[in-house]
Amino acid sequence: MKKNKYIVLLIALLFGVNFISAQEKWQKLAQTGCQFLSVGIDARSVATAEAFTSVEAGSSSLFYNPAGMARMNNYIDLTGATLNYIADIKYYGGSVAFNPFGIEYGVLGFSFMSIDYGEIQGTMVDPSQDKGYRDTELFKPNALAAGLGYAIQLSDRFAVGGQVKYVYQSLGTSYIDEKVIVENDTTNKKITNKVSAIAFDFGTIYQTGIKSLAFGMSVRNFAQELKYQYEGFQLPLTFKLGLSINAMDLIDGIDREMHSLLVSVDAVHNRDYPEQVNFGFDYTFYKLFSVRAGYMFNNDEYGFTAGFGVQQFGLGIDYGYVPYKHFADVHRLTVRYSF
Repeated sequence: MKKNKYIVLLIALLFGVNFISAQEKWQKLAQTGCQFLSVGIDARSVATAEAFTSVEAGSSSLFYNPAGMARMNNYIDLTGATLNYIADIKYYGGSVAFNPFGIEYGVLGFSFMSIDYGEIQGTMVDPSQDKGYRDTELFKPNALAAGLGYAIQLSDRFAVGGQVKYVYQSLGTSYIDEKVIVENDTTNKKITNKVSAIAFDFGTIYQTGIKSLAFGMSVRNFAQELKYQYEGFQLPLTFKLGLSINAMDLIDGIDREMHSLLVSVDAVHNRDYPEQVNFGFDYTFYKLFSVRAGYMFNNDEYGFTAGFGVQQFGLGIDYGYVPYKHFADVHRLTVRYSF
């Protein structure tokens, strides 16, 4: 009993210290596009600093690690989420997972996310104007991602999952001076800025057999290079390693039906930023009310996160709060239902 406790604590310590000590001063490393894919939309996961790679969360797992829905016991799990992001950008999303033939045959899932950037006034360079530019038409940038996922439990401890998704983004129209490309041609050319791609997510979760300790791994947004006009870019490819455990398993005499404290940590490697480490805590009382908090290390805009959730009779409502340094605070709301 004590030996297992020490093993768990040692693994958690090594996992966290290794990545914290490896951190360097925040800096941008590479260029990526379609950054809406990097924004967490699920309120529960965001409240725990998105340390969610090894957490089993039904259909919501499609946004983090598809393997997390492999052991879903419910017939159907549904979620719907919304948030007003910085600069009045609106996100809408949801997911559904079902296992009509039992989890031994795997779980199917579908996810979607739609982004409304609002209305923007277009401009173009015009040296004849005092300001050096003139207004063009109003345009409405938008983006979406829709995915189809599958997860299966290969053994009582090991689960795998994957998702293929369609990614689309439209940044409206712009005008370029043709003479930049073709000599002696001074006409302006109207450009439509749209890109689309097929991207892949996949991951695994391994139950160690040491209490409820679980390891997870995920790769998200794997795709070919995209290009608007002349400069190519990649999607925000992300690698994550995570572990989680119900800390109440380490305390003797605790009624685990009444109290649960999920502690999770993720090590994150992004294509465009240095490594990060995220910690999350999710305390649940009587499987009815949850209080959550987390912290993201090496994040230039925010660190602390928080939230809460209530659930009963298969219906749950989750709230997530993120205070930004230079922008207005962001609030997330997710509704979920399973049966």
